[in-house]
Amino acid sequence: MALTPEDVVNKRFQQTKFREGYDQDEVDDFLDEIVVELRRLTQENEELKAKLDALEARQGGAAPAAPAAPAAAPVVAAVVAPTLVAASEDVDTTSSNNLLQLARRLHEEHVREGVQKRDELIAEGHETATRLVLEAEASARSQLKKFEAERMELLTSIAELKSFESEYRQKLKAYIASELANLDAMSVVSEGPAGTSPQA
Repeated sequence: MALTPEDVVNKRFQQTKFREGYDQDEVDDFLDEIVVELRRLTQENEELKAKLDALEARQGGAAPAAPAAPAAAPVVAAVVAPTLVAASEDVDTTSSNNLLQLARRLHEEHVREGVQKRDELIAEGHETATRLVLEAEASARSQLKKFEAERMELLTSIAELKSFESEYRQKLKAYIASELANLDAMSVVSEGPAGTSPQA
């Protein structure tokens, strides 16, 4: 797989569900890809160096192009070749360092995003918990008010029933006393004066 800097920049890791950070296997696999690509680049640079050495050897053994300066070509080749090799090595080292720095920066960015996401989730959880507690307290207060109103209604009904019972008892006693008085009066009338009973 030919790994480009854009692949490293655009790489996104899946977040884990049960712990903070990213899936370790996925990050390790991506780093393995980076290592494989770096090794491929290193091998390609070595092959280019070998080709450059072969080209230098051929140019060193070839006949001079200009008779006026027979030693100029080997001298130029001797001066240019190390410069090209050094430039190639610098490009390889710089590319590797840039790639590693990019990977580190991306790792730090992903970690920072993970921490930020974690903090947001924790804050959201606290906010939800606070809201649920407030809703539960408001519901409890509402229920208590409702129960208190029902209790007051029941107490009023009990007081009304007690008043009705007392009034009913008094009326019943008065009625019974009245009926007893009537019975006594009727018995006195039926016995006649001086305790004599009337004749038929």
